[in-house]
Amino acid sequence: MRSLFSKTQTVNHNSNANLQVLGRYVKRNAFLAIIAAVIGLWALQVLFSYLSELDALSDSYTMSDALTFIFYRSPYFLEEFMPTGALLGAVVGLGLLANKSELVVMRAAGVSIYRIVGWVLQPALLFVLLALAINQFVLPYSNQRANEINNEDNTSLVTSVRGYWTVQPRFKTTDNKNNTNDNTNSNSDEASVQPDGSDILYIDYADVKGSLGEIKRWHLDNSGNLQTAIHATGGKYTGRQAVTGDNASPSEQYRYEWQLGNMTTLSINQGFGSSQSTTASDIISLPFAPKSVYLLTRQAEDLSLTQLYEHRQFMRQQGKRSLTHELAFWQKLLSPLSILSLVIVACSFVFGSLRTHSLGLRIVVALLFGLLFSYVQDLVGFVSLATGVSPLLMVLLPIIASTAAGGYLIKRQM
Repeated sequence: MRSLFSKTQTVNHNSNANLQVLGRYVKRNAFLAIIAAVIGLWALQVLFSYLSELDALSDSYTMSDALTFIFYRSPYFLEEFMPTGALLGAVVGLGLLANKSELVVMRAAGVSIYRIVGWVLQPALLFVLLALAINQFVLPYSNQRANEINNEDNTSLVTSVRGYWTVQPRFKTTDNKNNTNDNTNSNSDEASVQPDGSDILYIDYADVKGSLGEIKRWHLDNSGNLQTAIHATGGKYTGRQAVTGDNASPSEQYRYEWQLGNMTTLSINQGFGSSQSTTASDIISLPFAPKSVYLLTRQAEDLSLTQLYEHRQFMRQQGKRSLTHELAFWQKLLSPLSILSLVIVACSFVFGSLRTHSLGLRIVVALLFGLLFSYVQDLVGFVSLATGVSPLLMVLLPIIASTAAGGYLIKRQM
């Protein structure tokens, strides 16, 4: 009995050791194939982008600028093609094993399809972590530098809404001597506050340190007539002041001030006459901190996951909502699930045709499915922005559909 028991233990130990060897072999093949596919797609996109930039060369946009732009734009291309690269790499890696009948031998030896799929998913997790790291730490910086070199909004013939726009009510104080002042911090016993129209404020850019880019401000009177238009080339954060008065809301306990520089003012009179003047500086006041202004002036794709979450929380505090930023947040957060779902689909392609189809056909089908998945993701994003449907639900729909399709096809082969 002892001899029989020891032989059983030896067989189980050898079986586990063989499974570990097979697991490492499948993981290595899948990992190398995914790396080759991702790098290949990324290199093609970089090359095509460089060729497209050659048409935009000019005296102000030289060859070195184009190369620098492509360099800073390349992390975005890498993250964009990582799901399709994982799909293609998994198909190639398992397809090579299928062409050599190695998958048939593994299944004949008792290795289940689910175990093989699990082996393929493990190296895909490394690319999941890589995609999250690129979204969090690389893209905010690289996209900003790329936009500084070649800002497509400045050269486009189509006007686009960018930066931060806001409408602020304006008040003036009138004391007992009928003197008016725009400062609303006067004593309420000696002065009364009256509405004085509104200001439309536009901020092109802001950084986390409080420096502003181009600023424009239009002042409208109570009837909606344009009174003044102000343009400033930049602004510097000077500090904050506590908001006094009973009407101050909890979200506006402080007013944050910036000093504008190199300011040009256009005044419009009632008789439609106008006058232009240049002043050294002026002060603008906003109800939120410089970091919040930075989040509001950046495009959604240029923000990291944590910054998108902070933007979402800030908009909730303001009682507002930005579907564009919510959609970008869920797309970046759930991008790992996209990679894993496409790997499951890749496994279903291979196991469904171990001997009947060639590797080339599998690659073509994988590329077509990857493109279809990408287009469907873009489509549901546009539907969410147009209809107001939950961005989380719309981002999850293609992932759930592809995972269900892959799982169903794999189950059919059991």
